[in-house]
Formats: sequence, C-alpha cells, structure tokens
Amino acid sequence: MWSLETLGRVRLSKYFYMREFLYSEIGNFHQIQNIPDNPDLAIQAGKMLCSQLLDPLVETFGVVSVRSGFRCAALNDFGNENALNCAATHADRAGHVWDHLDGDGNMGAGASIVIPWFADQYEQGRHWHDLAWWVHDHLPYSEMRFFPKLCAFNLMWNEAPKRDIRGWIGGNSVLLKKGKLPDLSPSDREKKYTDFPPFRGVCLPECHSSNTE
Repeated sequence: MWSLETLGRVRLSKYFYMREFLYSEIGNFHQIQNIPDNPDLAIQAGKMLCSQLLDPLVETFGVVSVRSGFRCAALNDFGNENALNCAATHADRAGHVWDHLDGDGNMGAGASIVIPWFADQYEQGRHWHDLAWWVHDHLPYSEMRFFPKLCAFNLMWNEAPKRDIRGWIGGNSVLLKKGKLPDLSPSDREKKYTDFPPFRGVCLPECHSSNTE
C-alpha cells in the first residue's frame, strides 16, 4: 500500500521526483486527492517522460517549470466536467492521466511545462514555432500543445509517438499533423533556433564519494 509521502519521494529521473507532478491547483482548491489508481504504471510512464523529454530540456535550457503534471482519472473527470481546462479522460489517458493506457493500449505520460529561458524571449515577440521545431528535431516527443500564457506547452511522451504539434496562440493552428512530414526542411527548421543553447550543454559536476579514514 503506497503512502502519498512514499510516492512523492520516487525519483523519476536525474532531475525529477514524483512529488513535482502530483500538485494540482484544481485538486487543492476543490479538495480532491490526486493519487494514482495504478502507482506502478504512473511511475513507469513518468520515468519515460522525464528521462526522455524533460531531462534533456533541463540540460539545455536550465530550469524547467512544471505547471501541471499527473492527474488521476477522478480529478481529470472533475476538471473536464466543470470546464477547468482538462480534456475528457478517455482522450487524456497516457497524457496527463499517466496511470491508464491510451485507447490503443500504449503507455504514455505528459506534463504542461514552461521554459523560462524561452518564455522571456516569447514575451519579447519570439514565435512559438522556434521552440516547437527545436523539440521536434531533438527529442522523441509524441505530442506538443502550445498555449498563450508564458508559452506554456503540453509535452507528451508515448511508446507509439504521434509526432503531432498544435498551438492555441493567435488562434487554433496545426504545425504538424500526425503521419505528415514537416513543411520545412531540416535546414530551414534549424535556422529558427540557431541561437539556442547547445543541446544538453549544461553539465553538472559528477558526484564522487568521499574517502574518509
């Protein structure tokens, strides 16, 4: 039997622990517990999200702020039924609802994140496409969904990736549709982000055990 404290201490990757993804403003305000129905599946999916997508972002851009992470089915149902910006649970399985497989039986997980380094540039008028194409060319994502405030975006990992990019900035737009090739060539996409930091260029000192006598 998992305790919430024990679950929160589970390390998902080099930089992330489960606790960072359990907080929910909806759950906090409406006093709805955000606890997985299947903790083992939630942890397994969360580890893939963090190690494959979020860790490389940290090692490239520095701080990555998690706006919304895991949502249990009951909490997600409440958010959807009360128009609180939650997709229907059947559509968000293997998305924000990490502990349920999607309709095709695939494992997945997602989080809404902000990259402060890019948010500052976005505030000055930089286009969200620049970041979207960088992620597309560097990370094994499944879906991206971009939003106007802070250029926050939903970043999804799935064992059967869709490679689908959409945005709700300046209207509803589709940058890349599942199964389609990008309109821009690799060289044209690269021109969008030539000034980005080196990929995984942030290096932390290795931890060495001390030899005491």
